[in-house]
Amino acid sequence: MAELNLEYRGKKGPTNVLSFSQLEGVTPPRKNLLGDVVVCADRAADDAAELGYTDDQMILYLLIHGILHLLGHSHDRSEDEREMSVRVEEIFRGFYPEQETA
Repeated sequence: MAELNLEYRGKKGPTNVLSFSQLEGVTPPRKNLLGDVVVCADRAADDAAELGYTDDQMILYLLIHGILHLLGHSHDRSEDEREMSVRVEEIFRGFYPEQETA
């Protein structure tokens, strides 16, 4: 994950989730394919322990986050970050209504 993070985002070290849109690049997108979401299981486990999630819950949370990026959401500005966080929490609570979110 550290290699992907450096190559595609120019940032050193691993990250917990990366999204790769099929709408970018030179290859035409395939119908009904948004892209790829890569979750780093080791980072997800560390995040889960820190935030009080199970590993499965954290991976789902990160997957939701990554899919929202593929749908065009970002968190570059603070207002976008708040909106994206609310959306991730809404979707996550559909799976785990009793779990407090990050």
